[in-house]
Amino acid sequence: MAKHTDPVMLRTVPSRIIPVPDTDRDWPSLADTLLSLELVAADALSRAREKAMLSGRPLAEILRTGAFLSSDALAQAQAARCKARIVDLTTEPPDPRLVARMGAVTCMQLGLLPWRRQGGVTVMVAPEPDRLPPHFPRLEKVFGPLTLAIAPLEDIQNALGRQFGPVLDAAARLRTPESESCRSWHRRTPGRILALLCLVLAVVLLSAPLGTLTVLTLWAVGTLTLSMVLKAAALIASCRPFPPPPELPPDIPSISPLPVVSLLIPLYKEADVADRLIRRLSRLDYPPEQLDICFVTESDDDLTRFMLARADLPPWMRVITVPDGPLRTKPRALNYALDICRGSIIGIYDAEDAPETDQIRKVVRHFRSSPPDVVCLQAALDYYNHSQNWLARCFTAEYAGWFRVMMPGLSRLGLALPLGGTSLFIRRPALEALGAWDAYNVTEDADLGLRLARHGYRTAMLPSATHEEANCKLYPWVRQRSRWLKGYAMTWTTLMRHPLRLIRQLGVWQFLGVQVVLFCALSLFFLSPLLWSFWLLALGLEHPLSRILPTGALIGIGGLFALSEVLNVTIAAIGLRRAEKAWLWPWLPTLHLYFPLASLAAYKALHEMIFRPFYWDKTHHGLSDTTRDP
Repeated sequence: MAKHTDPVMLRTVPSRIIPVPDTDRDWPSLADTLLSLELVAADALSRAREKAMLSGRPLAEILRTGAFLSSDALAQAQAARCKARIVDLTTEPPDPRLVARMGAVTCMQLGLLPWRRQGGVTVMVAPEPDRLPPHFPRLEKVFGPLTLAIAPLEDIQNALGRQFGPVLDAAARLRTPESESCRSWHRRTPGRILALLCLVLAVVLLSAPLGTLTVLTLWAVGTLTLSMVLKAAALIASCRPFPPPPELPPDIPSISPLPVVSLLIPLYKEADVADRLIRRLSRLDYPPEQLDICFVTESDDDLTRFMLARADLPPWMRVITVPDGPLRTKPRALNYALDICRGSIIGIYDAEDAPETDQIRKVVRHFRSSPPDVVCLQAALDYYNHSQNWLARCFTAEYAGWFRVMMPGLSRLGLALPLGGTSLFIRRPALEALGAWDAYNVTEDADLGLRLARHGYRTAMLPSATHEEANCKLYPWVRQRSRWLKGYAMTWTTLMRHPLRLIRQLGVWQFLGVQVVLFCALSLFFLSPLLWSFWLLALGLEHPLSRILPTGALIGIGGLFALSEVLNVTIAAIGLRRAEKAWLWPWLPTLHLYFPLASLAAYKALHEMIFRPFYWDKTHHGLSDTTRDP
């Protein structure tokens, strides 16, 4: 009986089998091949080889990112080296059965693609022949005899994304271990418990209003006191002289190759800011061949991709398209892009960011001179539209206090830092060991900072700033803040599933810090209206609790509340001075009208925790009317 053969496979597989050697010594060098094919001039090739030697990067990578030749020309040279064919993966997609045997995620991570079979031989597609030999023994055990074909790396990644989107999406969503992820909220149990607690509180409040208000007020006073103590300690700690820039250890020469830094910029519906973003990132003072700038877009965001394509991106910038899935969050997109980017340091920027031009060099220098347990750096965030309106001015003052005073102070106190969502840089091995970002957490930044701490890693503040756009319209501000507070609450509940384990991981000091930074802060946002009622005393009016609490206690609570306002203004004032924006000081007294807005956001967050826990209330950028391009 004749053996059935797939005619499509016979037509698309090379007619001559090219055996894969154990090493690359049997292949001519890429440089010789390029010269023989006259794909690049000798002087340009000499410059590229010099850059490859100084940077420690493969010549092929330097040629592609340095704009010496196109990806198609590079693929032509690589195919000529090993006498293999070039495969068009768009018109000739891989056999899904072969990819399933290797695993789509593994294919993406290795940049290798089992394509088709012919007569018991598997055709393995690679961007260059040198990529295959290190994995040859393991692959041969899975697939048997191998032969080689060539396709650009971007084509391999895009083919996997198109054909195996659901598999790759699941890997991105479930990357963080379930014990440290908040994805169990989808079972609705935590949401039901929260709804039940709210119902019980409402019943108790109706049945015993004064007693309930007294207990809640004392709770608010307790959390306010703890928060004030922490703020005062952080303020004092941040006022100590900053240490000088770290010196490189003697065993690390200053001329050692610079690492590749991948910058991941998640974009969704950001067509309006794409041109400005590209212009700002192009100013970064770092060798282009050592930069890997990835614009991470969602599959349905054709307009943003069109604007990026129209901008004619340089070779060190590229677009990554995340396959569609049941969850659409920033951390899911970051997890997907992590397997595609090539840097040993991973940085995150937002769509509206304008980092200082030397920021990446500062990152590299700081990492090189820091102990191995310092795996994350957080730059300060500032706003370039601080003059637009009252809300933008107050937001600028709040951020100045947080990034210029509180975070440096918390770091010096040895406490865990909830990271900001942008301008943070992480060593790749630590990030991958941690399970990357929790795709279900809408404040993946704060969650990541605390997970780093619980696994023994440290975060340091980077002496650099990134300017971005302050949310300067009321309802968008409330929506953004509600997402932050919802994420903080879900992060805290996830951490506190096993309190004793958390104490063992963090230690008592950091554990207490987490309670004050997260739990006390959340409590204050929800209970602040009770504290605002003490303004009645300043107006000479009777307080509702005067029938239960003595007058001295009421005055003391009112004084504590007023002192907390003074402390908040002081922190903001010092932060503004450090950010060289002291001219905003006259607006600081209005902060006591600004901070109550967060309570509105807190109640919106509470509603979403019950009914829409994973909903990402996206911040829309480009709302600023400023024409200055920082």
